[in-house]
Amino acid sequence: MNYLWPSYLWLLLALPLLPVLYVWLLRRRRTVLRYSSLAVVRQAAGSSWRRHVAPFLLWVACGLLLLAVARPVALVTLPWTRTSILLAMDVSLSMRVSDVKPTRMVAAQEAAKTFLRDLPKGIEVGLVTFAGSAQVAQHATLDRGALVSAIDSIQMQVGTAVGNAIVLCLAELFPDHGIDLADMTFGARPKPRGRADKDKPAAKPFTPVPPGSYDAAAIILLSDGRRTTGVDTLEAAKMAAERGVRIYVVGLGTVAGSVPAGEGLAIYMQLDEPTLREVARMTGGEYHHAGTAEALSGVYRQLGSRVQIEKRETELAPLLALAAAVLVIAAALLSMRWAGRLG
Repeated sequence: MNYLWPSYLWLLLALPLLPVLYVWLLRRRRTVLRYSSLAVVRQAAGSSWRRHVAPFLLWVACGLLLLAVARPVALVTLPWTRTSILLAMDVSLSMRVSDVKPTRMVAAQEAAKTFLRDLPKGIEVGLVTFAGSAQVAQHATLDRGALVSAIDSIQMQVGTAVGNAIVLCLAELFPDHGIDLADMTFGARPKPRGRADKDKPAAKPFTPVPPGSYDAAAIILLSDGRRTTGVDTLEAAKMAAERGVRIYVVGLGTVAGSVPAGEGLAIYMQLDEPTLREVARMTGGEYHHAGTAEALSGVYRQLGSRVQIEKRETELAPLLALAAAVLVIAAALLSMRWAGRLG
C-alpha cells in the first residue's frame, strides 16, 4: 500500500490522544448516584461497559477518516472491473473450412456461447461481425439469449476487414468521440447517399492514455485470415491503444499454408500472425492461436477468467470514508438504544 498524500499520515499521531481525553472527561463528569436498592447498583455495574462501545466506535471511525485523508492506494482484486466486452468475430467465407471440426465457423460459435455462459451475469457483451465490412450484430447487453440468437444468425461474406471491426468496436465503446468508420473507409471519395453530417455527434476531444489502462471494457477479436480491405489493422489498433482498450486476439486456422475447400478449390488464407500479435502487444492484450475446436473453447475460457478478475491500483479513501460513516451511525444507534440519548 502507498499513499498519494503521505504527509497527512502525521495526523494519526493525534489518535492516541483521544482515549486520554475521553478518560479525562469521564472523571470530570463523575457524579454521585442515589439508589433505592442493591439491584439498581448491580444493574448499573453490569452494563457499565456499554457506555464505552459508542465512543470506541467513534474512535475507530476517526482513525479511518484520518487514514483516508492520506489517500491510500493498494493493489486490489476487482471482479467487476470490466463491465463491457465486445466480441469481434470474423465471418469471412474461409470460416466454412473444416480443418477445425466441424467447421471453423461452427467451432467459433459454440466456443463463443460457452464463453457467454461462463461470464458473470453483470458483464455486458456485444457482438460485432466482420468480413468485407463490419456490422454491429448485437449492441452490448446483459441479455444472453439475444446474444446467442445473434451468434446463431451469423451469415458469412466475402473479404476480411479486421481494422474495420476494431474501429466499429471503438465507436460502440466511445460514442462521444466522433469515431466514424465511413469517413475512415471512404476517405475523400463521395459518401453513401442519405448520410447527413448534421446528424453526427460533435467529436469529444480526448487525451491519449497508456495502453491497457481503460478498465471499463475489452475487445476479443477472432480471425482466421489476413486483412484484405478496409482500415489498416495496425492503425485501428493504435486508436484502441490511445484509448486504453485492451484487445485479446484469437487466431484460428492454418498459420502457414493452404486448406482445400469443400468444392475442390484451394483457399489460400495464411493466418497473419505477426499483425495479430502486434495488435495484442500494442493494446496491452494477449494473442492466442487456436488450431482446434477444443483449443478455441479453452482460449475463450481463459479470456473469460481474465476479464472477470483483474488486479489494479485502487484508491481506498472512499471505502475508508464509507466504513467510518457506518461506524458513526452504529455508534449513534447503540447510544440511543442503551442510553436513550446521543453521546
